[in-house]
Amino acid sequence: MTGTGATVEPLLDIQLQLLIRLLEAEPRSSLPITLTMPGGVVCGDLITQEAWKAEWAHSVRRLGGKGAQLLAGFPESVDQSLEEASGGQMPEQLPRWVHLRDATLSTAVKGAFTVPVWRGRLADVSGWSLAKPE
Repeated sequence: MTGTGATVEPLLDIQLQLLIRLLEAEPRSSLPITLTMPGGVVCGDLITQEAWKAEWAHSVRRLGGKGAQLLAGFPESVDQSLEEASGGQMPEQLPRWVHLRDATLSTAVKGAFTVPVWRGRLADVSGWSLAKPE
């Protein structure tokens, strides 16, 4: 469609979105998950965005250095800026991001490596399973 000004959004997996929303009811909970993405496979513990922000801050502070404190609060600062820009009225919508703790990324080029926290677009998830490889 050209010239209509319409924006076409990628199709998101409604079941995965609702699973993430379900986790928000119990913010300290997590679920083991494996995601298929265009670059490979990602597995870890599915957590809420709030838990991801806390884990992010903790991970960055462990790095130390001059910018660690500033960078630790970055995700929270972004959320606050978005809320201020919207006049304090953040619209209620289904999640568009997936957040993992202790994530292992497996790619054909790099092999497998683990990171403390990971965030990815739900639009890039092509498949998922509530399990992690052993």
